[in-house]
Amino acid sequence: MSSTVSTAAPVTTEAEAPRTYQVRTFGCQMNVHDSERISGLLDAAGYVPVPETAGEGDADIVVFNTCAVRENADNKLYGHLGQLVGAKRSNPRMQVAVGGCLAQKDRDTILAKSPVVDVVFGTHNIGSLPTLLDRARHNQQAELEILESLDVFPSTLPTRRESVHSGWVSISVGCNNTCTFCIVPSLRGKERDRRPGDILAEVRALVDDGAVEVTLLGQNVNSYGVEFGERGAFADLLRACGTVDGLERVRFTSPHPAAFTDDVIDAMAETPNVMPQLHMPLQSGSDAVLKAMRRSYRSTRFLGILDKVRDRLPHAAITTDIIVGFPGETEEDFQATLDVVEASRFSSAFTFQYSIRPGTPAATMDHQVPKAVVQERYERLIALQERISGEENRALVGSTAEVMITAATGAKADATGRVSGRARDNRLVHVAVPAGAGVPRPGDMVTVPITAAAPYHLIADPVADQYALRRTRAGAAWDRAQAESCGVPVPASAGAANGRAGAVALGMPGLPGRA
Repeated sequence: MSSTVSTAAPVTTEAEAPRTYQVRTFGCQMNVHDSERISGLLDAAGYVPVPETAGEGDADIVVFNTCAVRENADNKLYGHLGQLVGAKRSNPRMQVAVGGCLAQKDRDTILAKSPVVDVVFGTHNIGSLPTLLDRARHNQQAELEILESLDVFPSTLPTRRESVHSGWVSISVGCNNTCTFCIVPSLRGKERDRRPGDILAEVRALVDDGAVEVTLLGQNVNSYGVEFGERGAFADLLRACGTVDGLERVRFTSPHPAAFTDDVIDAMAETPNVMPQLHMPLQSGSDAVLKAMRRSYRSTRFLGILDKVRDRLPHAAITTDIIVGFPGETEEDFQATLDVVEASRFSSAFTFQYSIRPGTPAATMDHQVPKAVVQERYERLIALQERISGEENRALVGSTAEVMITAATGAKADATGRVSGRARDNRLVHVAVPAGAGVPRPGDMVTVPITAAAPYHLIADPVADQYALRRTRAGAAWDRAQAESCGVPVPASAGAANGRAGAVALGMPGLPGRA
């Protein structure tokens, strides 16, 4: 079934207020990126977002963008859907839509299990959501549309960005790898690459809109270019980003160790706005387990990549993904993982307990590891990585960091008076603003000394002469966005002169394992 993007406003009576919407996101960065497109589509269709503080059930349209990778992903979804039964009964305008990887996988099962769902759409046709909502409302019945291949490249769709200072830029969708634990290739399809000119045009548009940071996004970014036959295309893309005026920080996620080449390391080292940060998924330190996972590299290759990166970028922060308890993993295999973690000195690690994902080859493998064993190994890994993260962070005490402020509030902000942001190496830093000093807006930069450290964050408590604030175009864009949300027009140049910004939490929706 073909689909089209609807930009027509929903049908309302003269006295009827525009319908409101809320998008709930689960899972990876690709889902976060897709949710920005979903929000943009709903904006273009005439819907109005509810405040971030609104609860589930407070909107007329509730969209769940789901993940199929995590254990019990379906139970989590149905739990949220169950909570909407009462809200939908009391609000006849309410519609509920389910998209993302779980929708692509389970399809009509979702409609069969949950009577509150009005629309189910897949990973390949998010652009059809407004049309499906209109159709479900008109026909008074649920609509299901799942495509087997990409309909419209997501980056061509309207976008509501969650952050004015940073943006995701998708360089490819899908994946050509066949890892036995991963269901993503069957849900996202084979890799499809965007042309470099289209990517750079989007990067420039983001910068023109106030962004000072972009993250290049793909399931396997360093295989970028395979589809159109240009070896080295990803390194060339990084260097091209270095020519974009006003773009201060470039990041990317995620590469694959098997395809990671020296030209990418060179591009990182030689392009000033490419940040000294690398996320390199390990998954396991055991060569036997890596073979069973169908990961086409071994631990020696992995450690060699880290050595090369640190030779060219001595202060790079390297993070990773690790799976504990893959089928057949022995104590010796797990010890090999601990050994690689010890040698790698990761700044942080996203660690996962293996769980059976139906539809993956690993789900039917023999020698599934008992849950209690997996839990005990997981706790040992967490303890080791926490020790290493603490040691690596404490080594930074006394150094100076440039921090881009991403949030003015946090869990302890009222008590500490600190704002939060990210250093160039992406470490989380909580910054105290000295009395009488300028207060940074989200997107502004502060240069401060690191005064304390913990495993998951750094602290900067500078005195006045140790604190340097640099106001940025992104901070000015934040001022304008805040004024426009209140209906107050702001001249394009006014934000740069503003002194203080209100305490507002900004940034990407929470992702598993992120600080």
